[in-house]
Amino acid sequence: MKSTFEKMGGTYTLGADGIYYPNLVSTDEEPHYGKYGMMRKTYLKEHRPAMYSLYMLEDRLTEHLNVVDDEAQERMDILVRQMMEKQGITEELKVRDQMEWVRVVNGIRSRAEEIVLKELVYI
Repeated sequence: MKSTFEKMGGTYTLGADGIYYPNLVSTDEEPHYGKYGMMRKTYLKEHRPAMYSLYMLEDRLTEHLNVVDDEAQERMDILVRQMMEKQGITEELKVRDQMEWVRVVNGIRSRAEEIVLKELVYI
């Protein structure tokens, strides 16, 4: 009679001690997520525990966090570029007045990050 593990396609290997051990291979992809992926993970743990558990049980958490982080980074780049163009922030301002350029770009990045967090991380 086959075990549930074998019915699902799992296999066993006979160890040197005479005990059969399951051949476990993680299908989870390699984590590469950064800031936004970690923020999403914390949010899921604290505010959406059922969703977090489901991702864990289906072995899809790392994949989900990688996707969220990649999308968030891409969206940040687009938003910052668009906001800088709309406000006319150029390299000329950077050369002329570095402190003003830093102030303006930091403000733009803060606003862009608020949007990204609301749209992609805290949903």
